[in-house]
Amino acid sequence: MADLNAASKPAVPALPWLIIVSGCLIALINFGPRSAMGFFQLPMLADTGFDRADFGLAMAIQNLFWGAGQPIFGAIADKFGTWRVLALAAILYASGLVLMTVSDTPTMLHLSGGVLVGLGIAAGSFGIVLAAFARNVTAENRTFAFGLGTAAGSAGMFLYAPLTQGLITAYGWQDTLVILAVIMLVVPVLAIPLRGNAASGRVSQVTYQQTARQALVEAFGHQSYLLLTAGFFVCGFQVAFITAHFPAYIADIGIDARYAVIGIALIGFFNIIGSLASGVLGQRHSKPWLLAWIYIARSIAVTAFLLLPQTALSVVVFSIVMGLLWLSTVAPTNGLVAIMFGTRHLGMLSGVVFLSHQVGSFLGVWLGGELYNRFGTYDPVWWLGVALGVFAAVVHLPIREAPVQRPAAA
Repeated sequence: MADLNAASKPAVPALPWLIIVSGCLIALINFGPRSAMGFFQLPMLADTGFDRADFGLAMAIQNLFWGAGQPIFGAIADKFGTWRVLALAAILYASGLVLMTVSDTPTMLHLSGGVLVGLGIAAGSFGIVLAAFARNVTAENRTFAFGLGTAAGSAGMFLYAPLTQGLITAYGWQDTLVILAVIMLVVPVLAIPLRGNAASGRVSQVTYQQTARQALVEAFGHQSYLLLTAGFFVCGFQVAFITAHFPAYIADIGIDARYAVIGIALIGFFNIIGSLASGVLGQRHSKPWLLAWIYIARSIAVTAFLLLPQTALSVVVFSIVMGLLWLSTVAPTNGLVAIMFGTRHLGMLSGVVFLSHQVGSFLGVWLGGELYNRFGTYDPVWWLGVALGVFAAVVHLPIREAPVQRPAAA
C-alpha cells in the first residue's frame, strides 16, 4: 500500500520555473535600488548640506535594519507565508524611498533611507526568496537554484546602475527616488507564485519538528553554523562599503565620474556570472572551501587595486574581478544552512546568518564615512577589509558540510 501511495504522488519538477522566475524578478527589483544608493550621495549632499558621515550613517542604519529584520521576516514567512512578507516589503521599501525625497534633517534621512528602506529590503531580500526556492526545489538542484536567485539580484545591480544615474541626470535625485518607489509596487503581483509557508512546499521531506526557539538553540550550539555566521560578517563589511562609497572614492582619486557608473554596472554584470558559477560549483564541490577561496580572492583584488597605479583601466579591471566575487558567497552560504538544518526554519536561520552580514555592512558603510571625515581618505577601511577577508577564509576551513546530529525520533 505504501508503494502504491508513493507511486500515485505527482512527480515534483526538478526546477519549478514559475516560482524561480518570479523570485528572480523580485530579487532583481529588491536589490536594484539599494545597490545604486551611492549615486545619490553627492547630489543629495549638494542640495541638503548633509556631509558624508550623515549619508554614511543612513546607509549603515539601512544595512543594520536589513540584517535585524531578516530573521524576523524569515520566521514570519516560514509560518504565515512568503507572499504576505513580500507585499509588506514593497510598502516599506517604497515608503522609505519617497520619504528620502523630503528628508531635510539627518534624523529624517536616517529614518527614511535607513530604517524604512532597510526593513523593506529585509522583508524582500534573498533570504525570503531563497527559502521559498528551497521548499520547492529538490536538494540536488537547490544550490543551483540559489545561484539563479542571487544572479538575478546581481542583474538588478547591473541594470539599476546606469538606470539610476541616467534618471538622476535627467530628472534629479528626488524624482528618481519616486520612480524607484513606484517600481517596487510591482512586487506583490510578482510574489503570487511564491505564496505558501514552510509546510506547503512541493518537495516532500521528513521534517524534524521544532519550535523556532528550539531551532535557534540548536543552531547557536553548532560550531559550523557559528563559523559560517562569523565569516558572512566579512562579506557584508566588504560589499556594503564599496556599494556606498565607491562612486565618491572614484571622484576622490581624480577619475572621471562616468567610471563610477561603469564600475558599478560591471560589478553587477559580472556578479551575474559569479553567482551562477558559484551555484554550479557549490553543487559539485566543497562549499566551505569555495567560500574560503572567494574571500582570499577578494583580499588579493583589493590589495592589487590599492598598490598598483589607479587609472580608469584599473577601475574597470577591479570592478570585473569584484563582480565575479561579489554575491558568489550567497548560494553556498544558504546551501550550507539548508544542509545543516533542513528547510523547516530556513528563512529564520539564514536570516540570523544574514544579520551578521548586515552588522558587517553597518560597520563598513559607517566607518567609510566616519574615517573619511577624520583622515580625509578611505584607505584605512580598504585595508581593514583586506585583513577581514583573510580572517573569513580561515574560519570557513573547519566548517563541516553535513546535517546536524539529532536524537532519533521516539
